Amino acid sequence: MIDTIKKALLAGLGATVITAERVEQAMGDLIEKGKLNAEEAREVANNVVEQGKEEWENSRQELAETMNDFLKEANVATRDALSELSKRIDDLEERLAAKAED
Repeated sequence: MIDTIKKALLAGLGATVITAERVEQAMGDLIEKGKLNAEEAREVANNVVEQGKEEWENSRQELAETMNDFLKEANVATRDALSELSKRIDDLEERLAAKAED
């Protein structure tokens, strides 16, 4: 029954990330209707919120990987590569300035 309620909440709320407040409200409604006791509601609420967090993190990681793949394929310079080039330019400028002083 708890799995059914959890699935119904996830489907009914229509969101990957569910706030604790929204889950608690739904659980309160189920307690008032006598479908759950307080302990069951607390357990379901915690499970749903945790599952939402996990799904959000998975989605975030998948998006980051997709963006990294896109940037690699687009041949866009990374911040690290630009920083390294900037250091090399600074070093060359210093060497040229030192030679000009000689």
